[in-house]
Amino acid sequence: MKQIILTVLLCFTIAYGALAQNTVKGVVKDSDSEKVLQGVSVSIEGRNDSQVTNIDGVFSLQNLPDGKFIVTLKKGGYETQNYPITLSGKVVNLGEIFMYKDEFSENQDLSTIIIADDELNDDSSAADNISSLLQSSRDVYLRAAAFEFSSSFFRIRGLDSDNAKLLINGIEMNKLETGRPEWANWGGLNDVLRNQEFTNGLTPSNYTFGGVLGSTHISTRASQYRKGARISYASSNRSYRHRVMGTYSSGLLKDGWAFTVSGSRRAGNEGFVDGTSYDATSLFASVEKIFNDNHSLNLTSIFASNKRGVGSPNTKEVVDLKGIRYNSNWGYQDGKIRNSRIKDVEEPFTMLSHYWKINDKVNLNTNVSYQFGKIGRSRIDFNGGQNPNPIQFRNLPSYWLSIGDLAGAYEAEQRFLNDGQLNWNAIYDANINNSQQGIDAAYVFYEDRVDNNTLNVNSILSADLTDNITLNGRVQYTKSESENFANVLDLLGNSVGYVDVNGFSSIGTNQRQNDLLNPDRVVNVGDRFKYNYNINSEIMNGFLQAQFKYNKFDFYVAGDITKTSYQREGFYQSGSLATTDPRNSLGKSPEVDFTTFGAKGGITYKLSGRHILDFNAGYLEKAPTIRDAFTQARESNIITDFLTSEKALSFDASYIVRSPRFTSRITGYYTTIEDSVESNFFFLQGGQSEGFSQEIVTGVDKRHLGVELGFEYKLTSTLNLKGAANIGEYVYSNNPSNVQLAVRDINTQELNINNLGEAQLKNYRLNSGPQKAYSLGIEYRDPDYWWVSMTGNYFDDTYIGVSPILRTDRFFTDVDGVPINNYNPVEAKRLLQQEEFGGYFVANVIGGKSWKISRDNKFIGFTLGISNIFDQQFRTGGFEQSRRGDFTSLSEDFSNPKRLFGPRYWYGRGANYFFNVYYRF
Repeated sequence: MKQIILTVLLCFTIAYGALAQNTVKGVVKDSDSEKVLQGVSVSIEGRNDSQVTNIDGVFSLQNLPDGKFIVTLKKGGYETQNYPITLSGKVVNLGEIFMYKDEFSENQDLSTIIIADDELNDDSSAADNISSLLQSSRDVYLRAAAFEFSSSFFRIRGLDSDNAKLLINGIEMNKLETGRPEWANWGGLNDVLRNQEFTNGLTPSNYTFGGVLGSTHISTRASQYRKGARISYASSNRSYRHRVMGTYSSGLLKDGWAFTVSGSRRAGNEGFVDGTSYDATSLFASVEKIFNDNHSLNLTSIFASNKRGVGSPNTKEVVDLKGIRYNSNWGYQDGKIRNSRIKDVEEPFTMLSHYWKINDKVNLNTNVSYQFGKIGRSRIDFNGGQNPNPIQFRNLPSYWLSIGDLAGAYEAEQRFLNDGQLNWNAIYDANINNSQQGIDAAYVFYEDRVDNNTLNVNSILSADLTDNITLNGRVQYTKSESENFANVLDLLGNSVGYVDVNGFSSIGTNQRQNDLLNPDRVVNVGDRFKYNYNINSEIMNGFLQAQFKYNKFDFYVAGDITKTSYQREGFYQSGSLATTDPRNSLGKSPEVDFTTFGAKGGITYKLSGRHILDFNAGYLEKAPTIRDAFTQARESNIITDFLTSEKALSFDASYIVRSPRFTSRITGYYTTIEDSVESNFFFLQGGQSEGFSQEIVTGVDKRHLGVELGFEYKLTSTLNLKGAANIGEYVYSNNPSNVQLAVRDINTQELNINNLGEAQLKNYRLNSGPQKAYSLGIEYRDPDYWWVSMTGNYFDDTYIGVSPILRTDRFFTDVDGVPINNYNPVEAKRLLQQEEFGGYFVANVIGGKSWKISRDNKFIGFTLGISNIFDQQFRTGGFEQSRRGDFTSLSEDFSNPKRLFGPRYWYGRGANYFFNVYYRF
């Protein structure tokens, strides 16, 4: 009888417990547009239960016990919402929940994106490699990396931006030539690029497999923009001096239409670096038609024209004489600054997106985009004159000191101090004088042009298989044709024309001809010359991912497969290949094909509602870029030897704390990269070869390991303490066995391609910006809508980029392979020691204020940021010159009173500011 009673009581207990299981659900919407919000984090305070709203803004937390709880809703850029509930064996429907824009957050996100917009328009290799700056992540560490660390060209985890994917409406925007995004294609459109979803590292994205650094997805659906208008004016002394921007969004109209338009103008005669002019216009339009609850079409078009003057990397000798703002690329013409190095980007693109809600669980998004236009980089060619570069080594005191002419050194120093700029008048005088005698131009102003035409088509699937399982998938096809050629811009006062030949070769030789089919051709403005070829590319990609979410565990698995092919088609028969095989430059090359795979997975374990462990691991393959696939692509169809796909193995583990007063993340990361390709272009002098050369190193292995820490502590309701740190070690982890050098013979000027064998690179540090970075700051956020943030940042372990050629056998052997007579291994070790720049401190302050001037959400406000307030001078990167490529000539260079061919450096900006004022209505 007792057993029966106990059994009955147990059954009643179990039944009662089952009845006591509760559900909380609701729909989350934007308070202004009343559109549903995807990606809102919904959790129960003090418990492990959490969920993210789906594409319809819906959440449903199930299997909850009886009791009183707080439901918390969070999303970046919105104020956190808290709802008290009482559960007692029933379904609690919170209905429509409206999230309100966080004015503080909006202003600070604006500052982050402004920094990105400014920094990424720099043309230095370091700046072009900055990773993930466009995103306005809420993660405290990533915000520090984007804002505080950007002035030092810090790279997240020491990796280039080709390890992250940038998508607009599901379309990947990374360039096939370099693997990196061309930021100028949408620069100046900050207002309409706010709808971002950022995934850090290997964490899952709903749109792409991503890279080792993750992905950023930008949505430009017209119906998702807040109704209203915004105008702003900005001033800065960084890249551009003035910017005017205006944006208007209609919101969703009654007939199902919505549209958003935006435009900006940025201009300046000079940025922080001397002679760096800026001229940019950007236009944006997005139109959406919602036909019904299941179908919608959105058309987005972006036009961004960007012309900007480029600065020069300089040696220590030049900086000591002229300062860190000096730029050798410009000079005065008719009293106005004219820069010879202008980067001109104009690549408009259009995207058509179809959104199909197949049912309550399945959504399909199909996108088609077409992009065309040009990227031009101008310079001066001089096959009939002397090198006009004011920092050409014979123009500097170091040259005259090296030959013992003290008087000549003093005169050179005074000339350089008093002027030291490009002499446009002398160039024009020489060309006009030639023209009067019926002679072709000695100098020509031209651009290296790339005209791209790219078609993208993809479909992205999202399916909620159950309440706990989501499936994501994508298929994509990309076809691109790029025309590559040199284009004559200006004959600089000459009316005869310019002869299309190699000025370094002897007159009358085939090697002198850039095109043997048209010898001694005279070209004029608008003509192609020097080189002319196309690259045809095709990419097919498939991606599949499953995400599983439960009370204590979340985990995911994802796979990716990509087929990439390139083919070069040359239209000139290069004379530099005359003795070998000139057909290697004309016609179509063999097709280069790569099939790459990727797999990743991760697990999140919720110790409690406030303490989380997160683990991610992945294996990713990546095809070589177009730049690395061909050897001297301007002149030949020759495919790089030993070419293979790059392999990356990556792992990270994080401990995350989220409490009302303290938020923190500490992450350990480890990434190995194998079979990477590195290519460089430079002028080589020494040994048996001389001239402009391409160095390609294949089979390069690298190791990136370190720790990231970010925290934010709420001292009071208005005062926050925040900090971030990265302690990394990024090194070459092997001695790559294949260093390929394409260079012209010093006598015949024929193009020779030599394999120099192994380069002793193991354990040299990578040139990846500061490998250690620390930030500590305090932020005050007043209830009356004003805020100020002050931070101090310390950077260390920044290393110069080493020259692989200097670390091959070529450095110490003669042409017969025998070591040169005067070779000294101890002295060689000293000469080849890698330079480290030393630590430095940078302080920044930024603040702002906004005023609500009417009941219908009209605001006026401003942001003012001052970076490097103590005017600290520091080097952000640099590279060894390979011009003296052997032990004897490098020893001679080191023994000079001042080095002729010392390393070239990039410098950070001194004290600089950014001011922005806006009116939103």
